[in-house]
Amino acid sequence: MTIIDNAVYVDGVRSAEPQSLEQTFEILAENGGMAWIGLYRPTKAEMTAVATEFGLHALAVEDAISAHQRPKLERYDDNLFTVLRPARYLDDTETVEFGELHVFTGRNFVVTVRHAEMVGVARVRRRLESRPDLLRHGPEAVLYALLDRVVDDYAPVVAGLENDIDEIEDQLFGGETTVSRRIYELAREVIQFQRAIHPLPDMMLQLKRGFEKYGVETELRHSLRDVEDHVERVISRADSFRDLLQNALTLDGTLTANRQNEASAVQNEQVKKISSWAAIFFAPSFVAGVYGMNFDHMPELHWALGYPMAILLMAGTAALMYGIFKRKGWL
Repeated sequence: MTIIDNAVYVDGVRSAEPQSLEQTFEILAENGGMAWIGLYRPTKAEMTAVATEFGLHALAVEDAISAHQRPKLERYDDNLFTVLRPARYLDDTETVEFGELHVFTGRNFVVTVRHAEMVGVARVRRRLESRPDLLRHGPEAVLYALLDRVVDDYAPVVAGLENDIDEIEDQLFGGETTVSRRIYELAREVIQFQRAIHPLPDMMLQLKRGFEKYGVETELRHSLRDVEDHVERVISRADSFRDLLQNALTLDGTLTANRQNEASAVQNEQVKKISSWAAIFFAPSFVAGVYGMNFDHMPELHWALGYPMAILLMAGTAALMYGIFKRKGWL
């Protein structure tokens, strides 16, 4: 079912539960009040019916159908079109999942359009239905409550990201080879989170500019200012996460370079040792090779001390080279 919940509220109390959009429009025309229609991935025909009844702007309707919108607030005459990006932290995969919520508000209606599974809207509806004194303020109360819910749900996301960053710091000094990829993945999630929250202050400012013009109740004004404070804290934390990840990435590069230099130094020492021993063994082999060519005319070939001299020459050359390499620190 595309219609998740459909109700008409009179004086803050749920007075009717129409079974179709047509009934909603009829009841609203007869009894007045406020209609709150919750849709989940509506079809074009369903959105067209709602748009025709409530006079929704065609561009906003198109955005609501196609989705994939950035957070924004647009005013079309007396109607507001708000796009929010709810988020939740998934402990199992240590990732952040983002949703999309579109909210149409007018003089006597609220239409919420969801494009992802989320329980926040239902919770807001239940909370407002338990507070008729708040719900009787109309569509503005619903919009501010939805904003408050979305922003409150950012708190577990912030806590989850903060915990992931702490784990990365441990992995950096633990020498784990996969930490670079984890930093990149986490940085991408932080950037997506920033894209969801950075437009919110401007959206709040637009709403505050309409306080006097649209006669927003004092209680709702205080509610919006409270949400605004929460948004500023979340943005500050998210921005600090990006700085921490940038520093972690720099540190990871430094540690990786140091490890490579250490490995290269060890390798160089091994090469020196191998080269030194190869040179030491080459000298006796050269002497033995010369005297082993079996030519008739060789120096000292028929000399009685020729053999001991050759052995002594090989041993002496090897000892001399060993001493030189040892003093240079190659052995």
